[in-house]
Amino acid sequence: MTDLAPAPSKSEKSSAEAPWPVRVVSMKIGQWVARLGDVWVEGQVAQVSRRPGAPTVFLTLRDPAADISIPVTCPRMVFDAVRPPLSEGARVLVHAKPDYYLQRGSLSLRATELRAVGIGELLARLARLKELLAAEGLFATERKRRLPFLPGTVGLITGRASAAERDVLENARRRWPAVRFAVRPVAVQGTSAVTQILEALRELDADPEVDVIVLARGGGSVEDLLPFSDETLCRAVFGCRTPVVSAIGHETDTPLVDYVADVRASTPTDAAKRVVPDLSEERQRIDVARQRLRRGVLSRLEAGQQWLDGVRSRPAFARPTVLVEQRETEVDGLRERARRTLGHRLDAAGGELAQVRARVRALSPQATLDRGYAVVQRADGAVLRDAADAAPGDALRVRLASGELPAVVSGPDGP
Repeated sequence: MTDLAPAPSKSEKSSAEAPWPVRVVSMKIGQWVARLGDVWVEGQVAQVSRRPGAPTVFLTLRDPAADISIPVTCPRMVFDAVRPPLSEGARVLVHAKPDYYLQRGSLSLRATELRAVGIGELLARLARLKELLAAEGLFATERKRRLPFLPGTVGLITGRASAAERDVLENARRRWPAVRFAVRPVAVQGTSAVTQILEALRELDADPEVDVIVLARGGGSVEDLLPFSDETLCRAVFGCRTPVVSAIGHETDTPLVDYVADVRASTPTDAAKRVVPDLSEERQRIDVARQRLRRGVLSRLEAGQQWLDGVRSRPAFARPTVLVEQRETEVDGLRERARRTLGHRLDAAGGELAQVRARVRALSPQATLDRGYAVVQRADGAVLRDAADAAPGDALRVRLASGELPAVVSGPDGP
């Protein structure tokens, strides 16, 4: 490093007129990295390179939830002191100092201590993560969606040529032969499992033909199932627009993705039973429903026929003319009663009229005239009742029973 030119002072800045050499930029990056000091890092061992007789062991430490890794160097005795011995896929805690190599422009960690993450610590971290996700509502029952009755395409994320894949495909096709699958084989354990599962999940969720997604894996240890308790995967499942079925391990295995998924299946075989209906059972249900429908229709028809027979047996429908005949008889009776009543009324009125006529005739002056009497009237029509009321020469009218005679008073008639 002594052959490198001294770095510019802090007051100097790079520009198009005064650019920094590559060595200066590398030195500045190395200075910033050196300021980090010692750090504790957690990750999975993706690769171990241990050469016989070499004092240094080279590791590749990988983030379990992202496609990011960093090389680690550690003394052999530090590596050998770890119990149980580390292997690829193990999760570790590394106490190291970041190092930036100027010649290669690469970053690495120089480890001074390695610790294997034990089962107890893993379970404690999972418990804390479970409480966090539950508090955020990722396990809420009300947000879980119902599976479609008959999905057009089932997305399946599982290990390549695994027993879980065979169980899901065979049992689903046995139940519904026409079911279609979009299978995405991925690593279901190890350092790359979470990354591949996330990629497959995003791909299937974006496919409009996929109606349900199944995450399937056989049983295993806590470390084997650890990718399915990853926080990033749990949040990705929560954010899916497509319903997700979790079928991880056996009945006793409960990774965190089981709580986030819309439906938890106890096994991959159980997942196949949940995503598609059983054809024979549906046929039986259809047959039962058809029989019930037939019985219901026949019952309604029989009840309608009985009602119709009862209606037709009524006299009004058996002999429709009965009512007309009864009404005709009633009308004839009323007409006869009206005729008799009217006749009685006319007869009574005729008798009364004859009596009145007789009385009128008896009281009429004409009757008196008919007996030979005459009515003498003045010229103005006044009846003359006293001879003294007439003077000689007065013109009079003498009304007889038939006709009138004119008369003139000639003089008073002596006694």
